[in-house]
Amino acid sequence: MYTTWNWFLGVLHLVTWGSSSTLLTIYAMPPQSPVQCSTTGGCTLYNSYGVWGDRKDYHAPNVTYPTTEQELRSVVAYANQNKLKVKVVTKFSHTIPKLACPTSNSEASLLVSTEKYNSNIVVDKENLVVTVDAGVGLRELIDKVEEAGLSLVAAPYWEGVSVGGLISTGAHGSSWWGKGGAVHDYVIGLSLIVPARPSEGYAKIIRLEAQDPLLNAAKVSLGLLGVISKVKLSLERGFKRSVTYNFTNDDHFEDVFMDHAKKYEFADITWYPSKNTAVYRYDGRVPLNVSGNGFYDFIGFQSNLILVSKSIRATEKTFENTRDVKGKCTLATTTVSAKKLVGNGLKNGLIFTGYPVIGQQGKMQTSGSCLYSSSSFSTCAWDPRINGLFFYETTAIFPAPKFGDFIRDVKKLRDLNPENFCGVDVYNGFLIRFIKASGAYLGQSEDSVVVDFNYYRATEASTPRLNQDVWEEVEQMAFFKYGAKPHWAKNRNLAFLDVQHKYPNFNRFIAARKQLDPQNMFSSEWSDEILFGKDAANKGDGCALEGQCICSEDRHCSPENGYFCKQGLVYKEARVCRYSQSSSDNEYFYGIRY
Repeated sequence: MYTTWNWFLGVLHLVTWGSSSTLLTIYAMPPQSPVQCSTTGGCTLYNSYGVWGDRKDYHAPNVTYPTTEQELRSVVAYANQNKLKVKVVTKFSHTIPKLACPTSNSEASLLVSTEKYNSNIVVDKENLVVTVDAGVGLRELIDKVEEAGLSLVAAPYWEGVSVGGLISTGAHGSSWWGKGGAVHDYVIGLSLIVPARPSEGYAKIIRLEAQDPLLNAAKVSLGLLGVISKVKLSLERGFKRSVTYNFTNDDHFEDVFMDHAKKYEFADITWYPSKNTAVYRYDGRVPLNVSGNGFYDFIGFQSNLILVSKSIRATEKTFENTRDVKGKCTLATTTVSAKKLVGNGLKNGLIFTGYPVIGQQGKMQTSGSCLYSSSSFSTCAWDPRINGLFFYETTAIFPAPKFGDFIRDVKKLRDLNPENFCGVDVYNGFLIRFIKASGAYLGQSEDSVVVDFNYYRATEASTPRLNQDVWEEVEQMAFFKYGAKPHWAKNRNLAFLDVQHKYPNFNRFIAARKQLDPQNMFSSEWSDEILFGKDAANKGDGCALEGQCICSEDRHCSPENGYFCKQGLVYKEARVCRYSQSSSDNEYFYGIRY
């Protein structure tokens, strides 16, 4: 049952996120390193959520921390000479799939961290270019560029990424204007360290410039072509932005999203389906002489008191265990209302006082205040050390003409019972952004719409989730009915099925991989599983619960807990794990028989 105490926790959760982050920053602990090594030998690699998609830890004999480009070259040479598999990891490790893991034969592997390869940021004001070491963090890059009176136009909303990592995986903001919202489309040069012949010292540095055809392969390479050492990005003269959020009804937003994206340079839309609410971001440039020193401190990326994060997780877990849909809906109502109250983290000064919020580009495009400080009272809400928030993150990238029909189908599913969509609104609803067509082989070949949504993940892999079938149907609808591409750094494994056929230049990327890494030093069974969209070799019991497969038999779900493999309600071709009395009941769901 949803108690007054639970409701209070929900309010506290959002008020903490939405208030000034100054106090929390003083008493917060930054995320731990993704590589943890023991004193007795051996290291374990984690992603930022502390758990890989298959829930199996990755162990490596050791990790090396080069500080210069030449040291990086020497590491690649050593690995080539000794026939080791190599993967690069960063200070932040936000890749959800196992792209950073070299091989299951850990003794034949080497982890290379760019955490300490982060000292050089060279800004060329005259030519509007910055050249940066691959390990430099995004915030450090933005601040250095802004100090020179220039601006980096595109960046992801989360700043806890390195330059090399974010371009490798296709990280993006939101824009159909100019070069668009993807950071890799501002890359005009790149240095790559690749294996070489013994006569060349077993490794060499190649410099790719704007006209080199290999640059389109290297921009979004998933770490499969070599080690990125330096990145050259185009810049623009410094500018300000003005941002207003309009919380309104979700009627017809599937018909007007293109007009919205064309009207505002940095437009996005957040959709809360259970609340019938769409939030339009009116976001564009204003002259530098317009007054305003605001900034964006997204509430989901602020430090949270550890007690609050743990309490919210415990509350949601209770809803799951008791199948309390209404409890989740009450929390979703609190969430959306509080976000509206605090402008979703926009601040005119210390707090949000009203729209528009105007500030320098470097303060408006990206955030992540939970990254910075050193005590132990609060941290990022998902920090695995505290048993706080734990969730899946699905990101689907649609050709723009198909997006409206996808939303119409999701609305049909929602309208069968809106309460069953409250689970996504407890997090961030559906975040809708825009990416322009790109020349990158593993980028978007046409103007696209990106949808991100987060939803509860069980603590144990064998535990099914409340309304699990809803999110499986939406997920399969996106990737299979409408042919959306998965974001390379996010998603459950099933999202990558048959992905190679969704990229017109996929074979060109494979040809570049063969040219630069003929022995597959930088590939692994896990990266091949993602890149080639392979289905699970052996569909084990419960594999659909974690998105490791699509169910075709009841045992792929959790029949002992009442979850059976059923067809979708709107997308009939979907196969989902749905709660029911038995696998053969004439059941009623959402008030209808199917």
